[in-house]
Amino acid sequence: MALVPLEIPKVGLVMESARLVRWLKKVGDWVKEGEPLLELETEKSVVEIESPHSGRLVEVLLQSDQEAHVGDRIAWLENEAQGAAAAHSTFAGATAAAPAVSSPEPPLTAPDRATVARTAPFAPSGRIRSSPAARRFAAQHAVDLRRVTGTGPRGRVQLIDVRRVFEGQGAQGVAAIRASEPQPLSSMRRAVARSMTLSNATVPQFIVERGVEWTALENLRAQLLKELPHGKPRPSVNDFLLQALARTLLAFPELNATFVGDVSSSDAQIVPANGAHIGLAVAVDNGLLVPVLHEVERYGILELASRRQDLVRSALQGKLKREELEGATLSVSNLGARGPDRFTAIISPPQSAILAVGRRRDCVVAQDGAIRVKPMSQLTLTVDHRVADGRLAADFLLSVVEMIEGDAWRLN
Repeated sequence: MALVPLEIPKVGLVMESARLVRWLKKVGDWVKEGEPLLELETEKSVVEIESPHSGRLVEVLLQSDQEAHVGDRIAWLENEAQGAAAAHSTFAGATAAAPAVSSPEPPLTAPDRATVARTAPFAPSGRIRSSPAARRFAAQHAVDLRRVTGTGPRGRVQLIDVRRVFEGQGAQGVAAIRASEPQPLSSMRRAVARSMTLSNATVPQFIVERGVEWTALENLRAQLLKELPHGKPRPSVNDFLLQALARTLLAFPELNATFVGDVSSSDAQIVPANGAHIGLAVAVDNGLLVPVLHEVERYGILELASRRQDLVRSALQGKLKREELEGATLSVSNLGARGPDRFTAIISPPQSAILAVGRRRDCVVAQDGAIRVKPMSQLTLTVDHRVADGRLAADFLLSVVEMIEGDAWRLN
């Protein structure tokens, strides 16, 4: 028999602390390695943490709604051979239900926030879900948190929510508060700032650009939507783009990789990915999330549309799983019809590239000695120069464009 400590794991590149939402097991329960054990609210999402060991949960050191730093000890497991066997028999017939979610239509970075469902701000312990800053301000100004409607993930009460009640103002008053005085960084804004600063400071980045014509794809999509049964997920241009990127990543394994280690060390290496894992830049309140679609090459357009919509909805609701935030080698950022003609995106470490998609617009194009008007967008690929050079990046982008302008799509 041995006692095994459990610590706060690091989820993502820049996570420093997290808040315990709830334990999924109680003291005395047996847990199997890889089985969900607790939920943590990180700077980006609420994630389900699996147990790294099998054993009996004998003590918890962190309670619901408390915060801890990465590496802090939060519980003890009793690891015992007989206990592990008992745990195996206990969980042999157990089933876990995954939450059913759906997603709004793209653009990925301009979601309709009105569709995001809010949950009641009460934690399982009966406490009100709230940030430390919100609790501190409420205590200082005698604000009853039960009167406050939370606007954070899962209905969590934020500082601005408490201040709105304290000031007795509506949305315009909140906007005035924000504009009239300095505001502390939210957890997500801080995470984005750290990640992008790290990217700019440590990753040598260059860009390549190319225009893409949407005529063939738009005609195919229009016909597909016309034949699609009612209630089925409606594929967007983003789904076709994801399929084209997945195929191209597999055709260019040099770019479907991540750089690991210090460039000045002999241990530095480029690690290839097993499959096409692509991140989606999704705008959320006060920040940006990059959830990951894994093994995109396995899915046709219709299945890809369903999975992409589910992933975006989970991101908007703050319900991403740990694995849904990790593993991508490339991300795509599409600001939609209201976005700019072209823009440059910064790589999200440890990924190796990000594709920025300019808005679709009618452009005058010279072709075969004639002037034509065609639907076009500007694609801008930002690449980690430690992983790839200009020629490879240019060939990669050309391949993506050729696939988009072609007709070799896998629909089912």
